[in-house]
Amino acid sequence: MTGKIVLVTGGARSGKSSFAETYVANLGVKTAYIATAQALDDEMALRIDLHRARRPADWLTYEAPLDADKVLTEAIIQAEAVLFDCLTMYVSNMLLFAGAPPKSEERLSQIQAEITKLLDSAKAGGATVVFVTSEVGLGIVPENALAREYRDLVGLANQQLAVAADEVYLVVSGLALEVKKNAVNLTAEK
Repeated sequence: MTGKIVLVTGGARSGKSSFAETYVANLGVKTAYIATAQALDDEMALRIDLHRARRPADWLTYEAPLDADKVLTEAIIQAEAVLFDCLTMYVSNMLLFAGAPPKSEERLSQIQAEITKLLDSAKAGGATVVFVTSEVGLGIVPENALAREYRDLVGLANQQLAVAADEVYLVVSGLALEVKKNAVNLTAEK
């Protein structure tokens, strides 16, 4: 199996994780799962438990709230397919990490560099890597500056991944549409 990068996006409760899990399961190969969420409250602990219960018992599970590029490299050594769920939480972890840069421009640079490292790790192995992320830009403009910054950072990270991905799926109401093969690519003439 030749490796590739797949991006699965959609809104909250759109079915994107279920679609990604089925996509990877249908590959029929040894699979690793990289979880980025942290159980910081009861609601998140419940969500994590629901994701765990859906996963096949033979999938290797890694937790990577930060430094996920290193974990991805290890997972690719151990498996032919890797499901990374999710990029949205990963960006949140980096944004809210106690050691995050103090200025928004620095945080943007750091997060873009981390996404580049993730992509480099994904490309270096021969595995299929499926990234799950939320489409956060379809709602109202958030009321506070941190939420607006987060929305922008996730949107830019999603774009960065979509450019590098071989396939991009948008999941709406449980239905997945492949969008990259139908995307229009306009380049400015000079």
